[in-house]
Amino acid sequence: MNILLLYPEFPDTFWSFKHALKFVRKKASLPPLGLLTIAAMLPEGWQRRLIDLNVRQLKTADLEWADMAFISAMTVQQESAREVIARCKAVGLPVVAGGPLFTTAHEQFPEVDHFVLNEAETTLPIFLEDLRLGMPQPIYTGSGFPDITRTPAPQWELLEHGKYASMAIQFSRGCPYRCDFCNVTTLFGHKIRTKTSAQIIMELDGLRRIGWRDSIFFVDDNFIAHRSYLKRELLPALIDWRSQHGVTTKFYTECSINLADDEELMELMARAGFCQVFIGIETPNDSALQECGKKHNTSRDMLENIRRIQRAGLEVQGGFIVGFDSDTPSIFQKQFEFIQKSGIVTAMVGILQALPGTKLYERMKTEGRLLGHVSGDNADSDTNIVPTMDPELLRNGYREMMNHLYAPKHYYRRIRTLLQEYRPPQFKGRFRFGQLMAFARSTVMLGVIGRERFHYWRMLAWTFIHRQRALPLAVTLAIYGHHFRKVCALHLKDSRELNR
Repeated sequence: MNILLLYPEFPDTFWSFKHALKFVRKKASLPPLGLLTIAAMLPEGWQRRLIDLNVRQLKTADLEWADMAFISAMTVQQESAREVIARCKAVGLPVVAGGPLFTTAHEQFPEVDHFVLNEAETTLPIFLEDLRLGMPQPIYTGSGFPDITRTPAPQWELLEHGKYASMAIQFSRGCPYRCDFCNVTTLFGHKIRTKTSAQIIMELDGLRRIGWRDSIFFVDDNFIAHRSYLKRELLPALIDWRSQHGVTTKFYTECSINLADDEELMELMARAGFCQVFIGIETPNDSALQECGKKHNTSRDMLENIRRIQRAGLEVQGGFIVGFDSDTPSIFQKQFEFIQKSGIVTAMVGILQALPGTKLYERMKTEGRLLGHVSGDNADSDTNIVPTMDPELLRNGYREMMNHLYAPKHYYRRIRTLLQEYRPPQFKGRFRFGQLMAFARSTVMLGVIGRERFHYWRMLAWTFIHRQRALPLAVTLAIYGHHFRKVCALHLKDSRELNR
């Protein structure tokens, strides 16, 4: 059987990095890890072809080759997913759909022939057996959470890996916390399940075999949730692996703010190759943190925590939210000031949205405050709930805050604030040709053509004098800023501040 694995296109969003990718001549930030894993779970003898619409077009010849299409997507990819499904159905190609988008909203896609929902380790084998017997059902769901030590390594060889800026692997699933706006526990539960360190090393070796030497994203929603195993097993194994093979690959991941409480863990992560963490800060408003159940962010000096993590060699990226019930119009200035003081250059700020399956969604539904479907785009200046703040005041405040945050004057100031605290790990390595070309393009696009050229050159001069080891990061962040301003201009009606 010929299986076509289809990954829909991402729209132009905060995390798409479409405008930044042009500087390094890449097509997409990350590969479709879920589909690569699904490919490894299919029967031997089946032919597999991966089409990631973020790196290449879906051709009629691909559809004619296939006996069945497998589609996986996140909510933000829903528009492209609909187009892909329509193309498959137009030629009579059966469609099997799974992943977060379909697990939480499969009823919105009546054209799909078979839904294989929840975690594929549980539901895919049942579907495949029914398919073998000639009686596949419309919907497969699972109530339990599988043991991921049995999960096979992704089939990296299906990738056009040279078109990606980074690779991705997964160590754990689940999160112990109960934030009411987050659907991670709806999808993966509260219990932390991990792969073994041997599995992770095997996956990393697989990436090396296909020639990958650049950065790798550990996609875990909270990488540090199983601290004892990290410190006892995985991180020492990564440190040994790097030493044995002379690896210069950099890792990045997501975790909670309480990483700052564990000096040993931060030191091990830095030695293992981690140089960046994304943390859900959400808000400096303690009442809002209590309201949404994010109590592990309360009763702590978050600014000092962020500085501690940055000084340990881990650049902090942050997620922020406005529009909580307890927020007042002063929240926009408070968020802006907090982000500026923190030196969090990559600050994703969105208006609160209620995702299907979350406690917030159920509460908004009960209170009659739901407004249609979510877009999945965290920073599109919209929401699917009726806020307690005047909706127009909320949107205008959000737009003004974002315009200020990503205006060159404020953005480049955050880069300098970060570099004053951040102590990048000393990894051996050399500049790659792609990095040198990205720097050359940035000098033209940002330093000559761009309206931010004064801020760009002043930042580079300061970095060269005071933080030479951080020059590659400074250039990367400048390029990110170009992307973020493009996205803001796309989503926000009044972008005049972005040119200052």
